[in-house]
Amino acid sequence: MPAAASDFLYEQLAAELGDAIARGALRPGERMPSVRRLAEDRDVSVATVVQAYGVLEGAGLVEARPKSGFFVRRKAAEGATPRPPRKAMTATRPAVSDGVGRLIAALRDPGVVPLAAAYLDPATLRVAALNRIAAALAREVSTLGARDDAPPGLPTLRRALARRSVAWGSPLTEDDFVTTIGATEAITLGLRAVARPGDAILVESPTYFGILQAIEGLGMKVVEVPAHPRTGFDLDALAATLRATPVRAIVCMPTAANPLGSVMPDDARARLYDLAVRHDLPIIEDDVYGDLCFDGTRPRPLKAFDRDGRVLLCGSVSKTLAPGYRVGWIAAGRWQDAVERLKFSQSLACPTLPCMAVAEMLASGGYDRHLRRLRHAVAGQVATYRDAVLARFPEGTRVSAPRGGFVLWVELPPAVDALTLQERALARGVAIAPGPIFSARQQRFASCVRLSCGAPLTPRVAGALDLLAHLAHDQLARGPRAARASA
Repeated sequence: MPAAASDFLYEQLAAELGDAIARGALRPGERMPSVRRLAEDRDVSVATVVQAYGVLEGAGLVEARPKSGFFVRRKAAEGATPRPPRKAMTATRPAVSDGVGRLIAALRDPGVVPLAAAYLDPATLRVAALNRIAAALAREVSTLGARDDAPPGLPTLRRALARRSVAWGSPLTEDDFVTTIGATEAITLGLRAVARPGDAILVESPTYFGILQAIEGLGMKVVEVPAHPRTGFDLDALAATLRATPVRAIVCMPTAANPLGSVMPDDARARLYDLAVRHDLPIIEDDVYGDLCFDGTRPRPLKAFDRDGRVLLCGSVSKTLAPGYRVGWIAAGRWQDAVERLKFSQSLACPTLPCMAVAEMLASGGYDRHLRRLRHAVAGQVATYRDAVLARFPEGTRVSAPRGGFVLWVELPPAVDALTLQERALARGVAIAPGPIFSARQQRFASCVRLSCGAPLTPRVAGALDLLAHLAHDQLARGPRAARASA
Protein backbone atom coordinates (compact mmCIF):
# COMPACT_ATOMS: atom_id res chain seq x y z
CA MET A 1 0.00 0.00 0.00
CA PRO A 2 2.38 2.71 -1.22
CA ALA A 3 2.15 6.21 0.16
CA ALA A 4 0.27 8.59 -2.11
CA ALA A 5 -0.86 12.18 -2.04
CA SER A 6 -4.28 12.55 -0.44
CA ASP A 7 -6.54 15.31 0.74
CA PHE A 8 -7.53 13.26 3.78
CA LEU A 9 -5.28 12.99 6.82
CA TYR A 10 -6.47 9.48 7.68
CA GLU A 11 -5.55 8.26 4.17
CA GLN A 12 -2.07 9.80 4.50
CA LEU A 13 -1.60 8.06 7.84
CA ALA A 14 -2.86 4.75 6.45
CA ALA A 15 -0.42 5.01 3.53
CA GLU A 16 2.52 5.67 5.89
CA LEU A 17 1.64 2.71 8.08
CA GLY A 18 1.09 0.55 5.01
CA ASP A 19 4.59 1.41 3.82
CA ALA A 20 5.99 0.48 7.24
CA ILE A 21 4.29 -2.90 7.01
CA ALA A 22 5.57 -3.43 3.44
CA ARG A 23 9.17 -2.60 4.51
CA GLY A 24 8.97 -4.98 7.45
CA ALA A 25 9.26 -2.25 10.08
CA LEU A 26 5.95 -3.61 11.40
CA ARG A 27 6.07 -7.38 11.11
CA PRO A 28 3.26 -9.95 10.77
CA GLY A 29 1.71 -10.75 14.14
CA GLU A 30 3.00 -7.59 15.83
CA ARG A 31 0.62 -5.35 17.72
CA MET A 32 0.03 -1.95 16.12
CA PRO A 33 0.34 1.17 18.31
CA SER A 34 -2.82 1.77 20.31
CA VAL A 35 -5.28 4.21 18.82
CA ARG A 36 -4.84 6.73 21.64
CA ARG A 37 -1.06 6.50 21.68
CA LEU A 38 -0.77 6.94 17.91
CA ALA A 39 -3.16 9.90 18.05
CA GLU A 40 -0.91 11.56 20.64
CA ASP A 41 2.32 10.73 18.80
CA ARG A 42 1.05 12.10 15.47
CA ASP A 43 -0.96 14.96 16.97
CA VAL A 44 -4.16 13.86 15.26
CA SER A 45 -7.59 12.97 16.52
CA VAL A 46 -8.56 9.50 17.71
CA ALA A 47 -11.16 9.44 14.92
CA THR A 48 -8.41 9.96 12.31
CA VAL A 49 -6.44 6.97 13.63
CA VAL A 50 -9.56 4.80 13.74
CA GLN A 51 -10.30 5.69 10.11
CA ALA A 52 -6.69 4.94 9.11
CA TYR A 53 -6.80 1.56 10.82
CA GLY A 54 -10.11 0.91 9.07
CA VAL A 55 -8.41 1.48 5.70
CA LEU A 56 -5.58 -0.89 6.64
CA GLU A 57 -8.04 -3.50 7.87
CA GLY A 58 -10.03 -3.29 4.65
CA ALA A 59 -6.82 -3.72 2.65
CA GLY A 60 -6.06 -6.89 4.62
CA LEU A 61 -2.92 -5.45 6.25
CA VAL A 62 -4.11 -5.38 9.85
CA GLU A 63 -6.77 -7.14 11.87
CA ALA A 64 -8.73 -6.05 14.93
CA ARG A 65 -8.79 -8.42 17.89
CA PRO A 66 -11.50 -7.85 20.52
CA LYS A 67 -10.14 -6.13 23.65
CA SER A 68 -6.56 -6.42 22.31
CA GLY A 69 -6.24 -3.78 19.60
CA PHE A 70 -4.94 -3.98 16.04
CA PHE A 71 -2.30 -6.41 14.79
CA VAL A 72 -0.38 -6.76 11.54
CA ARG A 73 -2.02 -9.60 9.60
CA ARG A 74 0.01 -12.66 8.88
CA LYS A 75 0.41 -13.46 5.20
CA ALA A 76 -2.70 -15.22 3.99
CA ALA A 77 -2.38 -18.88 3.17
CA GLU A 78 -2.41 -19.41 -0.58
CA GLY A 79 -4.50 -22.55 -0.79
CA ALA A 80 -5.76 -24.11 -4.02
CA THR A 81 -8.82 -22.62 -5.69
CA PRO A 82 -11.82 -24.76 -6.72
CA ARG A 83 -11.67 -26.60 -10.02
CA PRO A 84 -13.99 -25.63 -12.90
CA PRO A 85 -16.50 -28.35 -13.82
CA ARG A 86 -16.35 -30.34 -17.05
CA LYS A 87 -18.16 -29.13 -20.15
CA ALA A 88 -21.77 -30.28 -20.59
CA MET A 89 -23.29 -29.11 -23.86
CA THR A 90 -26.81 -30.45 -23.41
CA ALA A 91 -29.75 -28.40 -22.11
CA THR A 92 -31.19 -29.35 -18.71
CA ARG A 93 -34.37 -28.33 -16.93
CA PRO A 94 -33.30 -26.83 -13.58
CA ALA A 95 -34.97 -28.10 -10.42
CA VAL A 96 -33.46 -26.05 -7.62
CA SER A 97 -36.58 -24.51 -6.04
CA ASP A 98 -36.99 -27.19 -3.37
CA GLY A 99 -33.37 -26.82 -2.25
CA VAL A 100 -33.60 -23.03 -2.28
CA GLY A 101 -36.86 -23.23 -0.31
CA ARG A 102 -35.16 -25.27 2.43
CA LEU A 103 -32.34 -22.74 2.57
CA ILE A 104 -34.71 -19.77 2.89
CA ALA A 105 -36.75 -21.54 5.58
CA ALA A 106 -33.58 -22.11 7.60
CA LEU A 107 -32.69 -18.42 7.44
CA ARG A 108 -36.00 -17.40 9.04
CA ASP A 109 -34.73 -18.73 12.37
CA PRO A 110 -32.98 -15.84 14.17
CA GLY A 111 -31.02 -18.34 16.25
CA VAL A 112 -29.21 -19.73 13.21
CA VAL A 113 -25.74 -18.48 12.19
CA PRO A 114 -26.59 -17.33 8.63
CA LEU A 115 -23.52 -18.36 6.66
CA ALA A 116 -25.89 -19.23 3.79
CA ALA A 117 -27.21 -15.70 3.27
CA ALA A 118 -25.41 -13.30 0.90
CA TYR A 119 -26.26 -10.28 3.03
CA LEU A 120 -24.01 -7.76 4.72
CA ASP A 121 -24.07 -6.98 8.40
CA PRO A 122 -26.51 -4.06 8.88
CA ALA A 123 -23.79 -2.08 10.65
CA THR A 124 -21.84 -1.82 7.37
CA LEU A 125 -24.80 -0.52 5.34
CA ARG A 126 -26.50 2.88 5.11
CA VAL A 127 -29.91 1.73 6.26
CA ALA A 128 -30.19 4.32 9.04
CA ALA A 129 -29.28 7.15 6.68
CA LEU A 130 -31.79 5.92 4.10
CA ASN A 131 -34.45 5.66 6.77
CA ARG A 132 -33.83 9.29 7.77
CA ILE A 133 -34.11 10.40 4.16
CA ALA A 134 -37.32 8.39 3.70
CA ALA A 135 -38.82 9.83 6.91
CA ALA A 136 -38.03 13.39 5.81
CA LEU A 137 -39.53 12.77 2.38
CA ALA A 138 -42.69 11.30 3.91
CA ARG A 139 -43.11 14.44 6.04
CA GLU A 140 -42.39 16.87 3.22
CA VAL A 141 -44.49 15.29 0.46
CA SER A 142 -47.96 15.02 1.91
CA THR A 143 -49.39 13.23 -1.14
CA LEU A 144 -46.69 10.53 -1.19
CA GLY A 145 -48.37 7.16 -1.60
CA ALA A 146 -51.43 8.58 -3.32
CA ARG A 147 -50.10 7.52 -6.73
CA ASP A 148 -47.42 5.25 -8.14
CA ASP A 149 -44.75 5.66 -10.79
CA ALA A 150 -45.68 3.38 -13.68
CA PRO A 151 -42.88 2.02 -15.89
CA PRO A 152 -40.27 3.14 -16.66
CA GLY A 153 -40.35 4.36 -13.05
CA LEU A 154 -39.39 7.29 -10.83
CA PRO A 155 -37.64 9.95 -12.97
CA THR A 156 -35.29 11.16 -10.21
CA LEU A 157 -33.98 7.63 -9.64
CA ARG A 158 -33.48 7.04 -13.35
CA ARG A 159 -31.63 10.35 -13.65
CA ALA A 160 -29.37 9.42 -10.72
CA LEU A 161 -28.60 6.08 -12.39
CA ALA A 162 -27.85 7.81 -15.69
CA ARG A 163 -25.34 10.10 -13.95
CA ARG A 164 -23.66 7.12 -12.27
CA SER A 165 -23.51 5.18 -15.54
CA VAL A 166 -20.91 7.65 -16.81
CA ALA A 167 -18.49 6.38 -14.13
CA TRP A 168 -19.35 2.80 -15.13
CA GLY A 169 -17.93 3.50 -18.59
CA SER A 170 -21.35 2.97 -20.14
CA PRO A 171 -23.09 6.36 -20.41
CA LEU A 172 -26.85 5.87 -20.47
CA THR A 173 -29.80 8.26 -20.35
CA GLU A 174 -32.65 8.18 -17.87
CA ASP A 175 -34.86 6.83 -20.66
CA ASP A 176 -32.63 3.74 -20.90
CA PHE A 177 -33.65 2.54 -17.41
CA VAL A 178 -36.71 0.78 -16.03
CA THR A 179 -36.89 0.60 -12.24
CA THR A 180 -37.62 -2.81 -10.72
CA ILE A 181 -38.26 -4.47 -7.38
CA GLY A 182 -34.67 -5.62 -6.91
CA ALA A 183 -32.29 -7.25 -9.40
CA THR A 184 -34.18 -10.56 -9.32
CA GLU A 185 -37.22 -8.94 -10.92
CA ALA A 186 -34.92 -7.23 -13.43
CA ILE A 187 -33.40 -10.58 -14.48
CA THR A 188 -36.83 -12.22 -14.67
CA LEU A 189 -38.17 -9.40 -16.84
CA GLY A 190 -35.13 -9.73 -19.08
CA LEU A 191 -35.67 -13.48 -19.47
CA ARG A 192 -39.36 -12.98 -20.26
CA ALA A 193 -38.51 -10.33 -22.86
CA VAL A 194 -35.93 -12.35 -24.80
CA ALA A 195 -37.03 -15.99 -24.42
CA ARG A 196 -40.04 -18.27 -24.17
CA PRO A 197 -40.85 -21.47 -22.22
CA GLY A 198 -38.77 -24.37 -23.54
CA ASP A 199 -35.90 -22.14 -24.73
CA ALA A 200 -32.35 -22.87 -23.52
CA ILE A 201 -30.47 -20.20 -21.55
CA LEU A 202 -26.67 -20.33 -21.31
CA VAL A 203 -25.22 -19.62 -17.83
CA GLU A 204 -21.92 -19.83 -15.96
CA SER A 205 -21.27 -22.92 -13.86
CA PRO A 206 -21.52 -22.54 -10.94
CA THR A 207 -24.04 -19.71 -10.99
CA TYR A 208 -26.30 -17.94 -8.50
CA PHE A 209 -29.24 -20.16 -7.59
CA GLY A 210 -31.66 -17.24 -7.97
CA ILE A 211 -30.91 -17.16 -11.70
CA LEU A 212 -31.56 -20.90 -11.99
CA GLN A 213 -34.77 -20.53 -9.98
CA ALA A 214 -36.00 -17.75 -12.32
CA ILE A 215 -35.25 -19.90 -15.37
CA GLU A 216 -37.00 -22.86 -13.74
CA GLY A 217 -40.08 -20.79 -12.92
CA LEU A 218 -40.38 -19.64 -16.54
CA GLY A 219 -40.27 -23.19 -17.89
CA MET A 220 -36.93 -22.70 -19.65
CA LYS A 221 -33.85 -24.91 -19.84
CA VAL A 222 -30.22 -24.32 -18.87
CA VAL A 223 -26.95 -24.93 -20.69
CA GLU A 224 -23.97 -24.60 -18.36
CA VAL A 225 -20.47 -23.45 -19.32
CA PRO A 226 -17.56 -23.84 -16.87
CA ALA A 227 -16.34 -20.71 -15.09
CA HIS A 228 -12.82 -20.09 -13.79
CA PRO A 229 -12.69 -18.92 -10.15
CA ARG A 230 -10.60 -15.86 -11.07
CA THR A 231 -11.66 -14.84 -14.58
CA GLY A 232 -15.18 -16.19 -15.07
CA PHE A 233 -16.49 -17.82 -18.25
CA ASP A 234 -14.21 -20.32 -20.01
CA LEU A 235 -14.61 -18.58 -23.37
CA ASP A 236 -13.18 -21.47 -25.41
CA ALA A 237 -15.77 -23.78 -23.85
CA LEU A 238 -18.41 -21.09 -24.43
CA ALA A 239 -17.52 -20.83 -28.12
CA ALA A 240 -17.62 -24.62 -28.52
CA THR A 241 -20.96 -24.82 -26.75
CA LEU A 242 -22.51 -22.12 -28.93
CA ARG A 243 -21.38 -23.99 -32.05
CA ALA A 244 -22.91 -27.25 -30.81
CA THR A 245 -26.02 -26.26 -28.86
CA PRO A 246 -28.86 -23.87 -29.77
CA VAL A 247 -29.51 -21.32 -27.01
CA ARG A 248 -31.78 -18.29 -26.86
CA ALA A 249 -29.80 -16.02 -24.52
CA ILE A 250 -26.80 -15.71 -22.19
CA VAL A 251 -27.11 -14.78 -18.51
CA CYS A 252 -23.88 -13.94 -16.71
CA MET A 253 -22.19 -12.02 -13.88
CA PRO A 254 -18.91 -10.64 -15.29
CA THR A 255 -18.07 -8.68 -12.12
CA ALA A 256 -17.70 -10.42 -8.74
CA ALA A 257 -19.74 -13.41 -9.86
CA ASN A 258 -21.80 -15.23 -7.26
CA PRO A 259 -20.55 -17.69 -5.95
CA LEU A 260 -16.96 -17.51 -7.31
CA GLY A 261 -16.14 -13.81 -6.88
CA SER A 262 -14.47 -13.85 -10.32
CA VAL A 263 -13.96 -10.74 -12.45
CA MET A 264 -13.71 -11.02 -16.23
CA PRO A 265 -10.87 -8.99 -17.80
CA ASP A 266 -11.85 -6.37 -20.39
CA ASP A 267 -10.50 -8.40 -23.32
CA ALA A 268 -12.59 -11.39 -22.22
CA ARG A 269 -15.68 -9.16 -21.96
CA ALA A 270 -15.06 -7.92 -25.49
CA ARG A 271 -14.72 -11.50 -26.76
CA LEU A 272 -17.89 -12.57 -24.95
CA TYR A 273 -19.79 -9.72 -26.58
CA ASP A 274 -18.38 -10.60 -30.00
CA LEU A 275 -19.50 -14.23 -29.56
CA ALA A 276 -22.98 -12.99 -28.72
CA VAL A 277 -23.00 -10.85 -31.89
CA ARG A 278 -21.78 -13.76 -34.02
CA HIS A 279 -24.60 -15.99 -32.77
CA ASP A 280 -27.13 -13.11 -32.53
CA LEU A 281 -27.83 -13.65 -28.83
CA PRO A 282 -28.95 -11.22 -26.12
CA ILE A 283 -26.90 -11.02 -22.93
CA ILE A 284 -28.61 -10.49 -19.58
CA GLU A 285 -25.90 -9.02 -17.34
CA ASP A 286 -26.30 -9.28 -13.57
CA ASP A 287 -24.17 -6.39 -12.27
CA VAL A 288 -25.42 -6.40 -8.68
CA TYR A 289 -21.85 -6.66 -7.28
CA GLY A 290 -20.39 -4.15 -9.74
CA ASP A 291 -19.50 -1.63 -7.00
CA LEU A 292 -17.80 -4.18 -4.75
CA CYS A 293 -14.43 -4.98 -6.32
CA PHE A 294 -11.70 -5.13 -3.69
CA ASP A 295 -9.12 -3.13 -5.65
CA GLY A 296 -11.40 -0.08 -5.65
CA THR A 297 -12.02 -0.13 -9.39
CA ARG A 298 -15.43 -0.21 -11.03
CA PRO A 299 -15.03 -2.63 -13.98
CA ARG A 300 -16.85 -1.64 -17.13
CA PRO A 301 -20.01 -3.69 -17.52
CA LEU A 302 -20.65 -5.62 -20.72
CA LYS A 303 -23.12 -2.85 -21.49
CA ALA A 304 -20.09 -0.61 -22.17
CA PHE A 305 -19.18 -2.87 -25.12
CA ASP A 306 -22.74 -2.90 -26.47
CA ARG A 307 -23.00 -1.52 -30.02
CA ASP A 308 -26.47 -2.71 -30.96
CA GLY A 309 -28.57 -2.83 -27.78
CA ARG A 310 -28.25 -6.58 -27.16
CA VAL A 311 -27.05 -6.29 -23.51
CA LEU A 312 -29.72 -6.03 -20.80
CA LEU A 313 -27.94 -4.56 -17.77
CA CYS A 314 -29.48 -5.44 -14.37
CA GLY A 315 -28.54 -4.04 -10.98
CA SER A 316 -29.74 -3.01 -7.53
CA VAL A 317 -28.64 -1.46 -4.25
CA SER A 318 -29.35 -4.66 -2.30
CA LYS A 319 -25.66 -5.47 -1.83
CA THR A 320 -24.45 -1.97 -1.03
CA LEU A 321 -27.20 0.07 0.68
CA ALA A 322 -30.29 -1.75 1.90
CA PRO A 323 -31.61 -5.13 0.73
CA GLY A 324 -34.99 -4.47 2.34
CA TYR A 325 -35.66 -1.46 0.12
CA ARG A 326 -35.79 -3.74 -2.96
CA VAL A 327 -34.69 -1.03 -5.40
CA GLY A 328 -33.33 -2.31 -8.70
CA TRP A 329 -33.21 -1.49 -12.40
CA ILE A 330 -32.74 -2.82 -15.91
CA ALA A 331 -31.35 -1.06 -18.99
CA ALA A 332 -32.82 -3.37 -21.61
CA GLY A 333 -31.55 -1.90 -24.89
CA ARG A 334 -33.61 -3.07 -27.88
CA TRP A 335 -36.04 -4.82 -25.50
CA GLN A 336 -36.82 -1.64 -23.54
CA ASP A 337 -40.45 -1.34 -24.70
CA ALA A 338 -41.10 -5.04 -24.08
CA VAL A 339 -39.65 -4.81 -20.55
CA GLU A 340 -41.80 -1.78 -19.73
CA ARG A 341 -44.94 -3.67 -20.79
CA LEU A 342 -43.89 -6.79 -18.88
CA LYS A 343 -43.09 -4.74 -15.79
CA PHE A 344 -46.55 -3.18 -15.80
CA SER A 345 -48.26 -6.57 -16.17
CA GLN A 346 -46.01 -8.28 -13.60
CA SER A 347 -46.00 -5.81 -10.70
CA LEU A 348 -47.52 -2.56 -12.03
CA ALA A 349 -44.96 -0.21 -10.42
CA CYS A 350 -42.23 0.12 -7.80
CA PRO A 351 -42.88 1.59 -4.33
CA THR A 352 -42.23 5.32 -4.63
CA LEU A 353 -40.78 6.15 -1.20
CA PRO A 354 -37.85 3.68 -1.29
CA CYS A 355 -37.02 4.79 -4.84
CA MET A 356 -37.02 8.46 -3.80
CA ALA A 357 -34.75 7.78 -0.82
CA VAL A 358 -32.29 5.75 -2.90
CA ALA A 359 -32.27 8.41 -5.63
CA GLU A 360 -31.29 11.05 -3.09
CA MET A 361 -28.57 8.81 -1.62
CA LEU A 362 -27.11 7.94 -5.04
CA ALA A 363 -26.95 11.60 -5.97
CA SER A 364 -25.00 12.48 -2.82
CA GLY A 365 -21.25 12.28 -2.32
CA GLY A 366 -21.99 10.24 0.79
CA TYR A 367 -22.73 7.18 -1.32
CA ASP A 368 -19.25 7.09 -2.85
CA ARG A 369 -17.60 7.59 0.55
CA HIS A 370 -19.73 4.73 1.84
CA LEU A 371 -18.60 2.52 -1.05
CA ARG A 372 -14.93 3.16 -0.29
CA ARG A 373 -15.42 2.13 3.33
CA LEU A 374 -17.58 -0.83 2.37
CA ARG A 375 -15.05 -2.22 -0.12
CA HIS A 376 -12.33 -2.06 2.52
CA ALA A 377 -14.54 -3.77 5.07
CA VAL A 378 -15.70 -6.65 2.87
CA ALA A 379 -12.21 -7.25 1.45
CA GLY A 380 -10.86 -7.64 4.98
CA GLN A 381 -13.71 -9.90 6.04
CA VAL A 382 -13.35 -12.18 3.02
CA ALA A 383 -9.60 -12.52 3.61
CA THR A 384 -10.17 -13.32 7.29
CA TYR A 385 -12.83 -15.94 6.52
CA ARG A 386 -10.66 -17.52 3.83
CA ASP A 387 -7.74 -17.87 6.24
CA ALA A 388 -10.06 -19.37 8.85
CA VAL A 389 -11.49 -21.94 6.42
CA LEU A 390 -8.05 -22.99 5.16
CA ALA A 391 -6.81 -23.34 8.74
CA ARG A 392 -9.78 -25.42 9.94
CA PHE A 393 -11.19 -27.47 7.09
CA PRO A 394 -9.88 -30.90 6.01
CA GLU A 395 -6.71 -31.26 3.98
CA GLY A 396 -7.49 -31.03 0.28
CA THR A 397 -10.10 -28.30 0.71
CA ARG A 398 -10.03 -25.71 -2.07
CA VAL A 399 -11.27 -22.15 -1.45
CA SER A 400 -11.98 -19.38 -3.94
CA ALA A 401 -9.92 -16.19 -3.80
CA PRO A 402 -12.63 -13.65 -4.68
CA ARG A 403 -11.80 -10.37 -6.37
CA GLY A 404 -15.06 -8.85 -5.21
CA GLY A 405 -18.35 -9.50 -3.45
CA PHE A 406 -18.52 -11.19 -0.09
CA VAL A 407 -18.98 -14.94 -0.54
CA LEU A 408 -16.56 -17.87 -0.62
CA TRP A 409 -16.92 -20.97 -2.78
CA VAL A 410 -15.47 -23.95 -0.90
CA GLU A 411 -14.69 -27.28 -2.57
CA LEU A 412 -14.30 -29.98 0.10
CA PRO A 413 -12.72 -33.39 -0.49
CA PRO A 414 -14.94 -35.64 -2.68
CA ALA A 415 -15.97 -37.87 0.25
CA VAL A 416 -17.74 -34.91 1.91
CA ASP A 417 -21.39 -34.61 0.84
CA ALA A 418 -22.59 -30.99 0.89
CA LEU A 419 -26.26 -31.83 1.44
CA THR A 420 -25.35 -34.02 4.42
CA LEU A 421 -23.16 -31.24 5.76
CA GLN A 422 -26.04 -28.78 5.36
CA GLU A 423 -28.48 -31.03 7.26
CA ARG A 424 -26.12 -31.76 10.13
CA ALA A 425 -24.97 -28.15 10.45
CA LEU A 426 -28.54 -26.81 10.46
CA ALA A 427 -29.48 -29.27 13.22
CA ARG A 428 -26.78 -27.51 15.27
CA GLY A 429 -27.76 -23.95 14.36
CA VAL A 430 -25.57 -23.15 11.33
CA ALA A 431 -26.97 -22.50 7.83
CA ILE A 432 -24.85 -22.96 4.70
CA ALA A 433 -25.68 -22.98 0.98
CA PRO A 434 -24.94 -26.42 -0.54
CA GLY A 435 -23.24 -26.66 -3.92
CA PRO A 436 -25.97 -28.60 -5.79
CA ILE A 437 -28.35 -25.59 -5.82
CA PHE A 438 -25.78 -23.66 -7.90
CA SER A 439 -26.24 -25.98 -10.89
CA ALA A 440 -29.10 -27.45 -12.90
CA ARG A 441 -27.21 -30.75 -12.82
CA GLN A 442 -27.94 -32.12 -9.37
CA GLN A 443 -24.72 -34.12 -9.04
CA ARG A 444 -22.50 -31.17 -9.82
CA PHE A 445 -20.75 -29.49 -6.91
CA ALA A 446 -21.85 -32.29 -4.56
CA SER A 447 -18.87 -31.53 -2.29
CA CYS A 448 -19.05 -27.73 -2.53
CA VAL A 449 -20.64 -25.10 -0.27
CA ARG A 450 -21.00 -21.33 -0.43
CA LEU A 451 -20.24 -19.35 2.71
CA SER A 452 -21.24 -15.73 3.26
CA CYS A 453 -18.58 -13.39 4.67
CA GLY A 454 -21.01 -10.52 5.12
CA ALA A 455 -20.57 -10.25 8.90
CA PRO A 456 -17.37 -9.79 10.92
CA LEU A 457 -15.70 -12.98 12.09
CA THR A 458 -17.01 -12.86 15.67
CA PRO A 459 -16.42 -15.67 18.19
CA ARG A 460 -19.93 -16.97 17.32
CA VAL A 461 -19.08 -17.15 13.61
CA ALA A 462 -15.68 -18.70 14.35
CA GLY A 463 -17.50 -21.33 16.40
CA ALA A 464 -19.76 -22.02 13.42
CA LEU A 465 -16.73 -22.55 11.18
CA ASP A 466 -15.25 -24.87 13.81
CA LEU A 467 -18.49 -26.88 13.75
CA LEU A 468 -18.47 -27.13 9.94
CA ALA A 469 -14.86 -28.29 10.00
CA HIS A 470 -15.68 -30.91 12.66
CA LEU A 471 -18.66 -32.21 10.65
CA ALA A 472 -16.58 -32.37 7.46
CA HIS A 473 -13.79 -34.28 9.24
CA ASP A 474 -16.44 -36.59 10.67
CA GLN A 475 -17.81 -37.33 7.20
CA LEU A 476 -14.34 -38.15 5.96
CA ALA A 477 -13.83 -40.55 8.85
CA ARG A 478 -17.22 -42.24 8.62
CA GLY A 479 -18.10 -41.93 4.94
CA PRO A 480 -20.98 -39.86 3.49
CA ARG A 481 -23.60 -42.62 3.65
CA ALA A 482 -23.08 -43.27 7.36
CA ALA A 483 -23.06 -39.53 8.03
CA ARG A 484 -26.36 -39.04 6.14
CA ALA A 485 -27.99 -41.89 8.03
CA SER A 486 -27.13 -40.22 11.35
CA ALA A 487 -28.16 -36.69 10.28
